[in-house]
Amino acid sequence: MLISKNKTYFNWSTGKDSALALYHLLQNPNYAVEELITTVNSHYDRVSMHGLRRQLLVAQTEALNIKSSFIELPEQPSMEVYEQKMGEMVARLKSEDFTHSAFGDIFLEDLRIYREKQLAQQGFKAVFPIWKRDTKELIHEFLDLGFKTIIVCANSKYFNEDFVGTVIDKDFINKLPKGVDPCGENGEFHTFCFDGPIFKNPIPFSIGEKVYREYNNPKTDNSICKSDKYGVWYCDLTP
Repeated sequence: MLISKNKTYFNWSTGKDSALALYHLLQNPNYAVEELITTVNSHYDRVSMHGLRRQLLVAQTEALNIKSSFIELPEQPSMEVYEQKMGEMVARLKSEDFTHSAFGDIFLEDLRIYREKQLAQQGFKAVFPIWKRDTKELIHEFLDLGFKTIIVCANSKYFNEDFVGTVIDKDFINKLPKGVDPCGENGEFHTFCFDGPIFKNPIPFSIGEKVYREYNNPKTDNSICKSDKYGVWYCDLTP
């Protein structure tokens, strides 16, 4: 009996959680992953949040052998601009008979609710292949499967510049500061996955400059008790 597969696009971040979630989705006979979608900061020509050069994103998706598309964002996009751009992309995908949207999220409840609400308005169902998995087990599974990933940015609250540019291994997991999630699920760090069982070849790169940047904290009702800014260390990777 033939199974009718759900035509699915994957929200690809370039990091380890995306890679592991995609790995599991590709094993699932209920889904056909036919496109990868990534948000890119057009001003810097880099992946949003991760700061990865577009050239490495392209090399990565070519190694995955899955069609990819980019959501082009301005230097400092507002939430309204983000939602408009995302809505335009989802409308295009809907016109091409996509029905499902997949993510590498693990346990951020508010983010999941937001994604599901936004997608439901367009008639899409959201899929979370690694949802609620234990993050220490996930990172061990990731490494045991043969995936390789390097830290490209990290919150300066927890880490200094020596941390970025580190390739994750099992020793790394045991040395993380107290309170830091093993997968960085609370935004403590982000990664670039450059090899593994879903890639037809490793993605070559060189480690470049390390840079510190500060950003304004989002204003909340209790923001008076917090710093107005937060810092991030970036490690530039060059093709």
